[in-house]
Amino acid sequence: MKRVFSIILGLVMVICVLSSCKDNKGDGLIRVGIINNPPSESGYREANVKDFEEVFSRENGYETETFYSLNHNEQLNAARQFIANGVDYLLISAASSDGWDSVLRSAKDAGINVFLFDRMINTSEDFYVAAVVSDMARQGDLAVRWLRNQNLDSYNVVHIQGIMGSDAQIGRTSALDREFAAGTMRNVVQQSAAWDEDEAKRIVEAVIASGAELNVIYAENDGMARGAVSALAEAGISHGVDKDVIIIGFDANKWALRELLAGNWNYNGQCSPFQASIIDEMIKKLEAGGEITEKKVISDEKGFDARTITQADIDTYGLGE
Repeated sequence: MKRVFSIILGLVMVICVLSSCKDNKGDGLIRVGIINNPPSESGYREANVKDFEEVFSRENGYETETFYSLNHNEQLNAARQFIANGVDYLLISAASSDGWDSVLRSAKDAGINVFLFDRMINTSEDFYVAAVVSDMARQGDLAVRWLRNQNLDSYNVVHIQGIMGSDAQIGRTSALDREFAAGTMRNVVQQSAAWDEDEAKRIVEAVIASGAELNVIYAENDGMARGAVSALAEAGISHGVDKDVIIIGFDANKWALRELLAGNWNYNGQCSPFQASIIDEMIKKLEAGGEITEKKVISDEKGFDARTITQADIDTYGLGE
C-alpha cells in the first residue's frame, strides 16, 4: 500500500512540474505574462514598460514573465510560450492588430484571462477580459482638426507612419487619409519609418532632394518628428511657429513638449502610457471573486498647441525627463 501511495505521489509531483504548478508551489503569487514593444521603441514605450515593471512586481503579489518585440510573429510565439507555462493572466500590447485569434482562443481554452493594453487587437471581445487603451483614432482626429484650423492656403504633407498594421499607426493615419481622399490636403509622401528616428530623417532628406513642396510634417511619434526636423535643419528649412514647415508629433515626451514651448514644433498629441495600475485593480478584483463589467477603458488624452502650451503642462503631462 505504501508503495502504491509513493507511486501516486511521484506521479502527482511530475504532473505538477510539467504543468509549471500554476499556483507557483503555494507562494500565493499571481502569474502574469506581459507582451510589449521594447522600451527602445520610443520615450512613450520606455515609460510604458517602466510602469508595468513597477506595478507587476513580486512586492505587489506577482510573478511576472515579460517579452519585448516589435515583430508580430515573435509576439505570437511568446504568447504561446506563456500559455504553455501556465500563466494566470496574459497582458498584450500588440505590434500588429491582426492575426491574434488562434492564440487568444488557446488562452481562453486554457482558462487564462487576457487583458489588452495600450492598443486594441482586431478580435472578438470574448477573447479578452478588458482593454485599457488609448483612442488612437481620436488622437489622429484631434491632430488633423487642429491642422485644418491653421487655415493654410495649401497643405503639402509629408506623412511619416509608424509600424504598419499597429493600432497606433492605423488610428493616427485614418484622419489624414480622409483629408487626402477629399483633396483638402496633398500627400507629398506617405511612408513608414517604423517608429525609427533615423529612418524618418532619411525619408525627409529624400523629399527635400526631390524638390517637392512641403509645409507640414505629420510624424506618428516624437522620435520620428525629431528625425524629420533634423533633416529640415540641415537643409536650412525653417520649422515651427510662423515658419516654413509645421511640425506635428505624438506621445508628449517632455523634450518634445519643450520644442513646442520654444516654438520649434507646432502640435503634439498626448498618448498616456499608464495602464498598469488599472489592470492591476481589475486582476485583484477577479482574484477576490469579483467581475469586470467595463470592457474598454479609454485613457483621457489631449493635444498641445505651441501657442498655448505652458511649463505647467510639460510638468504635468510630459513623459521622461
